[in-house]
Amino acid sequence: MRNFTFLSAGLLAATAWAQPVAAQVEFEEFDLKNGLHVILHEDHSTPIVAVTVMYHVGSKNENPERTGMAHFFEHLLFEGSEHIARGEFDGYVEGAGGVLNANTTQDRTFYYELLPSNQLELGLWLESERMLHARVDGEGIETQREVVKEEKRQRYDNQPYGQMMPTVFETAYTEHPYQWTPIGSLDHLNAAAYEEFMDFYKTFYVPNNAVLSIAGDIDPKAAKKLIKAYFQDIPRGTKDIPRPDITEPIRTTEVRDTVYGKDALPMIVQAYPVPAQGTPDYYAVEMLNQVLSGGESSRLNRRVVDEEQLALFCGAFNFGLEDPGLTFAYALASMGVDPQNVEAAMNEEVEKMRNEVISERELQKLKNQMEAQLIRSQRSMASIAESLANYHVYFGDANLINTEIERYLAVTPDDIRTAAETYYAPEKRVTLYFLQSPNPESAEQ
Repeated sequence: MRNFTFLSAGLLAATAWAQPVAAQVEFEEFDLKNGLHVILHEDHSTPIVAVTVMYHVGSKNENPERTGMAHFFEHLLFEGSEHIARGEFDGYVEGAGGVLNANTTQDRTFYYELLPSNQLELGLWLESERMLHARVDGEGIETQREVVKEEKRQRYDNQPYGQMMPTVFETAYTEHPYQWTPIGSLDHLNAAAYEEFMDFYKTFYVPNNAVLSIAGDIDPKAAKKLIKAYFQDIPRGTKDIPRPDITEPIRTTEVRDTVYGKDALPMIVQAYPVPAQGTPDYYAVEMLNQVLSGGESSRLNRRVVDEEQLALFCGAFNFGLEDPGLTFAYALASMGVDPQNVEAAMNEEVEKMRNEVISERELQKLKNQMEAQLIRSQRSMASIAESLANYHVYFGDANLINTEIERYLAVTPDDIRTAAETYYAPEKRVTLYFLQSPNPESAEQ
């Protein structure tokens, strides 16, 4: 993700309350002849518009010898275009009183501009320039190599437990490309030739691999005219778009390891394989993690932190992905506490979930929490536009923005217990201890 210092607090505050609580998200969608999918959500509550483009490319689409390309292009495609001078992309949005950013995951890359609604055409022009003829040249590549190097130093190398995520994924996956995280390898990026960067751009950043999702104060009829003017003549991509079809083997023996670094307190991390997002079991696993980690009264926090004071914090979360992902259980041990004691308490709480059915009262509390979370996640124009694009890209059904809650509400106590029994099996997990090196000054992060 790119960081900006010019974020407008007023504009962001306005977007945070643009969507009424629990409101049905009305939208329309259509395809251009070049394959670009368009989604429009009209909301006149505030005079803002979110112009977003989601490309169905993430780190899992990369050549194993050229990891980090998708994240690199997240940065590179802000360099400008044939009609936007280098470094001016941000300036156009700033000058209009807007904000912009982008982010990359294992499965997709997402760009957005938040603008005053009378600047809709500006956002469309910028995104069409990015898609049609971005500035992919030697100078930009070298500039962004340095930017990515600095980001890696700040977010991974010099952050407490910064190597946790890359190490867990590398250990948990042996075949699937999820084994590397979006930051990828700087050595791979340094070794890539100019032709490889151009090939990546022409393969993935094409209209038939993208969703243009717009939410906010728009006139749909006028917006459609502008969209066609800026996007319909962009040529359809002609290259095959790589989609990995690798199935990660089911682990039958727990993997354990210790990672030494400069971190002062022991971190215990356990990773379990979980089903792909959108599958019935995925919702049960999400609910399971909420029981374990949803708030101060959650089971892991209550047992490990409050009652036994073994850890400063303890929880679990689902890393939902397009292909089968991971669920994490984690704890930061208190000073002087043996991490094995922390792990034992965590395992006991997981075993209870595998063998016991939660009460109906706890289930109702759980469903209320999930419903509130979904509502909160759709209270800005940018998040609505992103959700609509996500649902279309992953499931081919943008209306899940309105109906996905039904999948959570359909989960039963027995579904949660079965999910724990199936996916939180000891023989399937990865357990890693992140400990301080005996010689922390020489420890490499």
